[in-house]
Amino acid sequence: MTTISAHGFPQAGTRRAADHRSPSARLADAEGALKALLERWSIPALRVALGAVFVVFGALKFVPGASPVEPLVEATWGVLTFGAVGGHLALVLTAVIETVAGVALISGVFARLGLLVLAVAFVGIFSPIVFFTDQLVTAAGPTLLGQYVAKNVVLVAAALVIASRVLRSRPGTR
Repeated sequence: MTTISAHGFPQAGTRRAADHRSPSARLADAEGALKALLERWSIPALRVALGAVFVVFGALKFVPGASPVEPLVEATWGVLTFGAVGGHLALVLTAVIETVAGVALISGVFARLGLLVLAVAFVGIFSPIVFFTDQLVTAAGPTLLGQYVAKNVVLVAAALVIASRVLRSRPGTR
């Protein structure tokens, strides 16, 4: 039997019972502790990582020539806005959208806003699949640009996981 001191700590010599537990019981305890740690920190870590990805890729679009998707961004804005937005303005708007979403996610305080902005961004990010399929996929398979667009499926999944944590529930639901 383990005795606990007045301060809540096990007293010397009381760990013997725990030391005689099977290795599988100790492994189960370690696994449980790891699971608790992951439940506490994995989604916040994913939120910050996703935010950082959007800050970095958004910031690249502020610098002319730095982003490999500049022509695709300009063309996509042109199609989505019926030619009203294109060129450098398209890059700046995309850069603002992506960096705002990223900073909002990193902050945690504005994560719901960041998710909303990301939802808008994902419309533009995936639009080239419809409008510029020939630039994304060839007979030989996906182009490098196509792979760049396709990897965003993982970012959408990450955003959904984050949304499951940060969105509010309706009153009376869990």
